[in-house]
Amino acid sequence: MRSIRPRFATRRGRGARRTASVPAVLAVSAALALTATACGPGDDNANDKASPSATADAGSGGGGDKPIEIPDDIKDRLKEHGFDVDKWKNGEWKNWDKDKWLREAEEFVNPIIEDFWDSDRMRDADKHPDKPVDNDISGDQGKTDPTPAPVDAVEVAAPYHDSAPAQGKLLFETPEGSAQCSATVVKDPANPGKSNMVWTAGHCVHAGKAGGWYRNLAFVPSYNNAGKSVDQLQNATKEEIAPYGVWWSDVMRTSDQWIAQGAQTGGAGAPYDFAVMHVTPEKGSGKSLEETVGSAVPVEFNAPAVPKIDAIKATGYPAAPPFEGQEEYSCTDKPGRLSLNQTDPTLYRIGCSMTAGSSGGGWVAKGRDGKPALVSNTSIGPATAGWLAGPRFGKEAKAIYDEVSQKAAG
Repeated sequence: MRSIRPRFATRRGRGARRTASVPAVLAVSAALALTATACGPGDDNANDKASPSATADAGSGGGGDKPIEIPDDIKDRLKEHGFDVDKWKNGEWKNWDKDKWLREAEEFVNPIIEDFWDSDRMRDADKHPDKPVDNDISGDQGKTDPTPAPVDAVEVAAPYHDSAPAQGKLLFETPEGSAQCSATVVKDPANPGKSNMVWTAGHCVHAGKAGGWYRNLAFVPSYNNAGKSVDQLQNATKEEIAPYGVWWSDVMRTSDQWIAQGAQTGGAGAPYDFAVMHVTPEKGSGKSLEETVGSAVPVEFNAPAVPKIDAIKATGYPAAPPFEGQEEYSCTDKPGRLSLNQTDPTLYRIGCSMTAGSSGGGWVAKGRDGKPALVSNTSIGPATAGWLAGPRFGKEAKAIYDEVSQKAAG
């Protein structure tokens, strides 16, 4: 979540000016999978042994493994916008100079570095370094309900794939190092039954007004499926930690509001703190993410008003104490409203003891058709970890959802 504890992702801001001509170039580069041999966490030479080959997914299922060469003209056009494919796979991704930390919504680039997310790096990813909000954060424009009573988070029954197959952990790199959030597999209207789309918080993918896109973003469905403790995971294999594979984002969108306004503290941008990505497997199997995990959650963009929702279930991988970021937890509570200011939409708020790291995790409730649907994601919470708040999805959320679906299909 964001602006809560160090592991909660922060909110993302509002409309930044966009650079013309870049999208066409990045649309081609986004699917490139750069093959490299990664070393353990903290190794500054982690990606110095990269192979010169590149692969691209040939279909929407994300299972392509046919080697291709990146045309020189595309490489040159990417370099014009600060992205050198060859340097990136050899460690250029570590350069967080503001001139190269791309801010524009269209400028997300995330080439696959094979085996970058090994078992050690996945296990040791830290909570997102955000700071908590005040317990009384309300702008109270007559739309804020009383602070909910705390609800103790309950560990999801293992194996997680049987209990919450659409949930997982999001891994990424920030200027401070490897970090984690939570995320959910969602339906793709352009590919019924074969979705490769994932939903999370904006602050888990983009630094908001303070910077640009995070790097090496990858989704791990049913992370630590057996629910092992930190000690039990010390010698775990990658297959034990990521039994359904590592899925790299190749298309990403968050709200313009988050990009322009999002901040680590104070809750700025929280009503628009959401992000949607399309993913491709690190090692292709020919199956989509939805087929691989056997589940995807529909998204409700016109969810019932708070008084009409009996309960919301929030799921995630909390990582700040007393949690350790390896086990999956959930909270179920009747939501209330939280208003940060008069001009922005109100947020859903529930009682929950989950901490940072649960940011981006899905909130599921009965949609207007009476069936379970994604209605929000974890965004912010206080240092006391007594409650969580998340955005109510509206036209802004639907716009980026449709854009990712259409871009991937195209």
